[in-house]
Amino acid sequence: MPRIQRLSDHLVNQIAAGEVVERPASALKELLENSIDAGSKSLQIELQAGGSKLIKVIDDGCGIAKDELALALHRHATSKISSMDDLAKVGTLGFRGEGLASIASVSRLSLTSRFTENDQLSAHAWRVEADHGHLLEPEPAALACGTTIEVHELYTQVPARKKFLKSDSTEYAHCLSMVERLALANPQIQITLLHNGKAQQRWLAGDLAKRAAAIIGDEFVQSGIVVDEGFGSLRLYGITGSPTLGKTSREAQYFFVNGRFVRDKVVMHALKEAYRDVLHHNLHASFCLFLELDPEGVDVNVHPTKIEVRFRESQAIYRFLLTSLSKALAQTKAGKLPEGIDTETGEIKAPVAIPQENSYKPQDYAKMAYRQQSIPLAPTAGEGLQVYETMFADLRQNSPSAPVAEASPAYRAPIDPAPVAPIISSTAEPERHAKIGGASVDQPAPWLATPRTNLPPSEENGAPPLGFALGQLHGVYILSQTNEGLIVVDMHAAHERVVYEKLKTALDLANMPMQPLLIPHVFNADKFDIATVEDFGEQLADLGLEISVTSPTQLSVRAVPMLLQNSNPVELAQAMLRDIRQVGVSQVLSGRRNELLATMACHGAVRANRQLTVPEMNALLREMEVTERSGQCNHGRPTWFRLTMNDLDKMFMRGQ
Repeated sequence: MPRIQRLSDHLVNQIAAGEVVERPASALKELLENSIDAGSKSLQIELQAGGSKLIKVIDDGCGIAKDELALALHRHATSKISSMDDLAKVGTLGFRGEGLASIASVSRLSLTSRFTENDQLSAHAWRVEADHGHLLEPEPAALACGTTIEVHELYTQVPARKKFLKSDSTEYAHCLSMVERLALANPQIQITLLHNGKAQQRWLAGDLAKRAAAIIGDEFVQSGIVVDEGFGSLRLYGITGSPTLGKTSREAQYFFVNGRFVRDKVVMHALKEAYRDVLHHNLHASFCLFLELDPEGVDVNVHPTKIEVRFRESQAIYRFLLTSLSKALAQTKAGKLPEGIDTETGEIKAPVAIPQENSYKPQDYAKMAYRQQSIPLAPTAGEGLQVYETMFADLRQNSPSAPVAEASPAYRAPIDPAPVAPIISSTAEPERHAKIGGASVDQPAPWLATPRTNLPPSEENGAPPLGFALGQLHGVYILSQTNEGLIVVDMHAAHERVVYEKLKTALDLANMPMQPLLIPHVFNADKFDIATVEDFGEQLADLGLEISVTSPTQLSVRAVPMLLQNSNPVELAQAMLRDIRQVGVSQVLSGRRNELLATMACHGAVRANRQLTVPEMNALLREMEVTERSGQCNHGRPTWFRLTMNDLDKMFMRGQ
């Protein structure tokens, strides 16, 4: 039996590298996070062979002092934290102090930095090098400002790790994906990415909407829903995708907690539940959302790569996310278009000017509904040059030797752009009581309230958003005329949504009816289920489910919700107890209840081939205009479609 012994520092660093530096993208992430924490305003990234041959990061941050340069390559040496209190409220991206040491142990690393203190640069820069963990003495170097770090031949002397690396193109794709996440989280930073000596991406400093349009797509920003909700110390802001633009993959899902990209089960479950009523079951939502909260309320030190977090009050976070996003999605009513969109061409009417100030934070940019103007397609022969012109046009304009030329119409800045009204989010607690039939009952939250009976604002000539009905097409679709053109409505899907929302509202205004069981259903349960029943017995009864502890290993179901009286009581109880432990008791029944209500609404809605009169059609259109989420049916399919006069003219080649 071998004896227990202390491992060498070099071997410890290589073991840590196996956890922290999984691939070149992981090493690049550690370097970029250090640059962002240093207050950089511009980042230049150079890669070779997907990052396995070279990773080079140049920033203009505060730099590192000479006497701390070699210390930065030692394990657990950091300027981010100094005590347990600091670890409990981490406010930076990096904090462990083991990233550089781990990278230096499995590569040839060169670190050059020029320290800045009180806006005063040091006399010159200093460089320190490490060859697979062996540090050399610092030496003078030339550098204007900031820090430049180079990582050569990653995992060359560790063949056990190098053989698991994929092709250069695959590793570069992982690096690009990681850079895009950091770019979305920091739109105020200019980022340039080169691979094998060629410029691949360049994002200028701007606002969140402009950065999201460049990375996720213009269509996402133009049709997206701006979210800005707060409650206490919690704030959720950003852009969430329109339900009608669902994707077949989860690639366009970005969620950040205090500026850090994370994947969390509680968060993803809340977002999925918010989209349940409006997104098709085979599609996935797109979003770029930011959650801000007190650093003491989240533990970021639970995963080697810091991609997972643990919330101190996970159920409160879940309810806040579900409430905020549901409120935003409830505004997707039929006939409503994003503000500032030209209904004829789909282009942006007046883009918002980007402030020149550099003191803005990401949450400040989220309040500005920037929309990028459409750029006409370049000639086929010049498409390659057009890409570089888009990325580096500003350098030519700022160059003193470049001739000053008038901007082309496609790139000319708008004159006196109209400002965007600030987003107003109310966090006040609404009135919770109302008189119904002489009895005092709880009012539902605003996002579950009864749809307003007043019609939405009409257009200039008095026409409502969905216009007036012309007739039916094959007993399935309603044709309606508006100022812009033609509206086509799927009457069954539209009426299904209207009935569904009314059923939900009626149920929320009353107590949950309960159906007692003549013979209780007894089943075996583990200690966690027993504890859940003891802790949340009253809340379960409020939801219509009465469960009692029969013995230390058994539970009995004595009553079930009347709406679910035909379901299996044991399976219902087990599922609810399992969900309560994960997401809390408040939303555990909503999914199953909504599934039942959706089925009831489907059978209660008008059927295809049923002839409607013109007044009935107009009545349905007016109902759609005041019903929340009426843009999609209960299954996530669209309920209406717009054909503008411009679209019809193109189809018939009018004016060509």
